[in-house]
Amino acid sequence: MTDANDTDAERHRAKMAHRKAVQDAEVASKTIEKGLLIVHTGSGKGKSTAAFGLVLRMVGHGRKTAVVQFVKGAWSTGERNVLERFGALVEWHTMGEGFTWETQDRARDIADCRRAWDRAKKLIRDPDLGLLVLDELNIALRYDYLPLDEVLEALCNRRPDLHVVVTGRNAKPPLIQAADLVTEMTAVKHHFAAGVKAQPGIEF
Repeated sequence: MTDANDTDAERHRAKMAHRKAVQDAEVASKTIEKGLLIVHTGSGKGKSTAAFGLVLRMVGHGRKTAVVQFVKGAWSTGERNVLERFGALVEWHTMGEGFTWETQDRARDIADCRRAWDRAKKLIRDPDLGLLVLDELNIALRYDYLPLDEVLEALCNRRPDLHVVVTGRNAKPPLIQAADLVTEMTAVKHHFAAGVKAQPGIEF
């Protein structure tokens, strides 16, 4: 007499075998290999954090990476401290002086964003680069500190195998349309609302 537990186990095995076959067929059908344009946007926390995780992943495969930070000031952050230890595998450029409410000077903000974008364009042409993170570029585009058409042209005409990650709230619709992968971080709950300040290892 078959035990009920044995029957359940057999049903589970059959179900998982079918699921594996479907999954294997789905994976096998994906044959395109290309550099991705990735956008991390939305009001929730984690956009830059996720991008730096991709930097670490790429470095783990021995590929050269670079980060260009728009808007953000040159404060000391944990991610920069650790990633720069990888030497030539990570280039880091913090080009801003702080968020717009800190500088309170549109002309300076525009000049800083232009310098950052000029640096980004040079990195896009680097034949050895595997991944480029354009951190908070969406903020620069939101405030029209850079021409959207110029940015899109450079990103869409980049080397075919170069991955680019663009972070920041309020991604422009044309950038979302041009991207291969878009993730929107949704704010469900944030500790700031409860009076918890920014802390090392969490916010920076």
